Amino acid sequence: MIGLTARDTHRTPRTPRAHRALRGLSVLAVAGALAIGGTACSSDSGHRAAKPGGREGSAEPMPTPSDVPTAADPNASIPPPLVPDTIVRSTATGGRTVALTFDDGPSPQWTPQVLALLKQYDAHATFCMLGPNAKANPNLVKEVVAAGDRLCDHSVTHDEGIAKRPLARIRYEIATAHDQIVAASGSGAAVSWFRAPGGDWSPQVRATAAGFGMRSLDWSVDTRDWERPGTEKILANAKKELKPGGIILMHDAGGERSQTLAALKQLLPWLVQKGYTFAFPA
Repeated sequence: MIGLTARDTHRTPRTPRAHRALRGLSVLAVAGALAIGGTACSSDSGHRAAKPGGREGSAEPMPTPSDVPTAADPNASIPPPLVPDTIVRSTATGGRTVALTFDDGPSPQWTPQVLALLKQYDAHATFCMLGPNAKANPNLVKEVVAAGDRLCDHSVTHDEGIAKRPLARIRYEIATAHDQIVAASGSGAAVSWFRAPGGDWSPQVRATAAGFGMRSLDWSVDTRDWERPGTEKILANAKKELKPGGIILMHDAGGERSQTLAALKQLLPWLVQKGYTFAFPA
């Protein structure tokens, strides 16, 4: 179940974010310790150059928890798979459907505005949450669930080098965030997917997610809203790349998201006009 599949190398790798400036020094420190103490695993997504742009001025810096594993653990293991470990890049139902996904939240500033727009168009989405953000904003997690939207695990520290980390670190990022999101929901809501930060997949990452009951969620449409290229460019990216059954990547946190909201306000009626219905990932 952890062998490399052809699907893992299907897409051109997305470059990782350099926008973790507010916590960059902490992440670098952890990465250095991992390089000394652990053996890197092979990555499904290949080499990535540093991504342009940034998360400068983010009001929501991610803390580096004190319990992040900093060395390989010979006792670490991958749980038996509860779901397939193949990567998901399409909706569950196929046809003229689309799955909207939002990463890095929840955010008190941006997530309520996204939810309001979705409600206006009777649309639903999957929210890929960072564990600490979910823990800090349980009411928002509850609002997402109450609106009929779905939850996805997006790790603890948003480590875009997760595929190269020792298994103990991979387990920590996936399992800890999962438990934080479930606890924040207050109702034991299902967290059905894990999305690797930066799309940094490896056989171990996929297998670990499957061992905790989560499918590996990728995307087919990158709006590149994380670059803040302007509303029209975000919208153009979505329209250009979308095919029936596609999964759109956007963000409801991780920086200033007014461009994302403005693009979403135009994207939703366009999708309805084009005959798309809103679905969830496979």
